[in-house]
Amino acid sequence: MPRKSKRKASAPAVKSSDVDPAPPGKALLRKMGRIDCLYDLYANQSIGLIDPEGIEALCSDVGVGHTDVRILMLAWKMKAERQGYFSKDEWRTGLTALNVNSLDKLKKALPALEKEVMKPSNFVDFYAYAFQYCLTEEKQRFVDVETFCQLLNLVLGSKFPAQVDSITEYLKLQSDYQMLSMDQWMNFYRFCCDFSRPSTI
Repeated sequence: MPRKSKRKASAPAVKSSDVDPAPPGKALLRKMGRIDCLYDLYANQSIGLIDPEGIEALCSDVGVGHTDVRILMLAWKMKAERQGYFSKDEWRTGLTALNVNSLDKLKKALPALEKEVMKPSNFVDFYAYAFQYCLTEEKQRFVDVETFCQLLNLVLGSKFPAQVDSITEYLKLQSDYQMLSMDQWMNFYRFCCDFSRPSTI
């Protein structure tokens, strides 16, 4: 009977292609985990949303006022649907798009977000969003004159100060319109753009 070899069989060579790669979503999961932890710092746990109080706390921590236009820009980036509230999905959408997962990174991302919004290709979309974001009731289509003027100052005041001053002064003095629509909102933007163009005559 042949004797068994005392040598241990050598292990087969392992090719790099045989090694299971790291799970492709692991890094993403870690990033989302940090984003979610940041969300939980500001969320009202009883409703599962960041509410107005949470947004004010967020504003304080990033060093901006809760009426600062950059918070509206952040809501636009999140595609937030309800004024004064951020859902976890909206939070994830916005922070992932900004490539931030910490408070410090979010604070540093705000100037870049402002530049992004001010690009002509983005500003019209942001401007339209600002009006829609103010529609707080289901099937609401109009906002009152005071809200309209405040929103114009917030969104267009730095871009077209003279035109916005003229429009808001007129709206506050007139008595024909108590409520204003999305169409009127967009028309005011077109007016500001046309009024600011140099004459070709």
